[in-house]
Formats: sequence, structure tokens, C-alpha cells
Amino acid sequence: MPLVIADRAFREDGSLHYPSLDPTLTEKPGVFAHASNGMFGDTILVNGAPWPSLEVSNTRYRFRILNASNARAYDLALDPPPVEGPSFLQVGSDGGLLEAPVPHERLLASPAERFDVVVDFSRYRVGQEVTLVDRLGAGATARVMRFIVVRREGEESAVPERLAPEQDFPRPEEAEVTRSFQFVAGGAWGGMSTINFRVFDPERVDARPRLGSTEVWELSADPQHPIHLHLVHFKVISRDGGPPGPYDAGWKDTVFVRGGTVRVAARFDGYRGKYVFHCHNLKHEDMMMMANFEVV
Repeated sequence: MPLVIADRAFREDGSLHYPSLDPTLTEKPGVFAHASNGMFGDTILVNGAPWPSLEVSNTRYRFRILNASNARAYDLALDPPPVEGPSFLQVGSDGGLLEAPVPHERLLASPAERFDVVVDFSRYRVGQEVTLVDRLGAGATARVMRFIVVRREGEESAVPERLAPEQDFPRPEEAEVTRSFQFVAGGAWGGMSTINFRVFDPERVDARPRLGSTEVWELSADPQHPIHLHLVHFKVISRDGGPPGPYDAGWKDTVFVRGGTVRVAARFDGYRGKYVFHCHNLKHEDMMMMANFEVV
């Protein structure tokens, strides 16, 4: 079951509100100061419905979670947590199945990231309500949705210890090139956002990886950015010189860089041509935090 989570703001007539300096979105770029780091709505939608409820049986459910917000990251948790076992058993990431399940008590999901997780409602009694909450939210934005355990059913599913064959991840020792990219957000009142202190130019190409080659990209963020590469999936190989984080498992195409530096290894297979990489905070992206690479 997909859970597409997004925050939005609405006017009194029900139309969407966006805090742009120019309401027509055709002339003056930028947003008001309170939205300079991204649009944060006061209403949480799941699959288009505000704070919905889902009736479930006391069995396992597999959810494909997508953070579809403009800028908001979510630290998702179950309230109350199950008495036994993890709240979430991750079985997939941006690029498909993991090799083996990864247990989580919470899920940190930045814009555009996907998490395929199993929730076992047999750990709750029939009649119990369970809230999916956001530990980064406040007030109304701290709640995402409710699950209501309404019936008993026989369990017909199982989560295998091995989900996929050993995967041929690119390795840093195979890299032909190491590239460094620094993502810096612009200031309030329309300040441009940059990669390596340059704004997006559709004619400029900032990297030319060879078709079939592996490269290591070092991604640094100020202050924090969900960084997305088109065309390729990659493997997170380190965070700030240490191991990958708990939410970096599997094939990724978006990685949340919360300050510091994340190193990823990507194999540029499949197609030649020009592609983009960018911050997936849409305010930063629209204010020019994007660049081209061309596979040759």
C-alpha cells in the first residue's frame, strides 16, 4: 500500500497557498522570508487526504512510503510503539529490495526518499488505535495518520531473512574519478542557491562521467539538503568519514545530507546523454541549486 506523505497550506476557499513574492509565479522570483528555507505547510496529507485513518487487520502490512513534501523531512514513528519487535522492518529503498530486512524504531525520510517497510499489527490488540507521528513536527504537523486495528485475520505473509540476491554495488576502489560538490542554500528574499557556488546554467556541464564507469561523488551540505541524481542509483559508502547511516541501505537515488559530507559510489550505466542533479527541497531547486552532468 502506498503512503504518499506531503504537507500543504490552503486558503479559506480551499485552493493551495504558496508564499511567493509574485502570486502569478511569472515575474519576480522568490518567496517571503518565512519560507526562505522551503515551503512548510500546516496540513499533513497522506495520499491526498488530511490526517486520514486506515482500518487494518491484526496482520502484517507492507507500506511504500514516499516523502512528497516540498521541503519537510519526517522522523516517523508509531505511537504507541509495539511492545515487542521493531516498529518498522525496512525491506526496500529508493531502488528496490534490500538484500536483507533492516529493523527501525523510527524512519527519517527527506523529500523524494522512499522506504518500503513492513508493519506488524499483530502486536496490537483489536480495537487499538496507532498513530503515525512525525517527531520533527509540532502541533497539527506532529500527526501524520492513524491506523485502527479493527479485526482478526489469519497471517498469510512472512518476511524472509534474505530478500534479494547479493547486489553488485559499485565500490569506491573501482572509481575512475572522485568529484566534490558543495550545496549552499541562498538567503531570504530570493537569494540564489548554489552548487560549488555556481547557480544552474542549462548550457554548463559540471561532470562528464564515462559510460559504464564508476565514480565517487562527495556531497556536502549547508545546512541540509536531500540530494537527488537523475539516471543512476548509487550506494552510500560513508558519512563524515564514518559508516553509512541507518537509513542509507540499498540502492539510493536521493540522500539526505544533514551538514557534513556524504560519499556515494555510482556506476553510470545504461544511457549516454545529459542529466541533472539537484537538491530536492523544491525552493532550493527552483532557486538554482541544480547542475548538469553528461554521460559520454
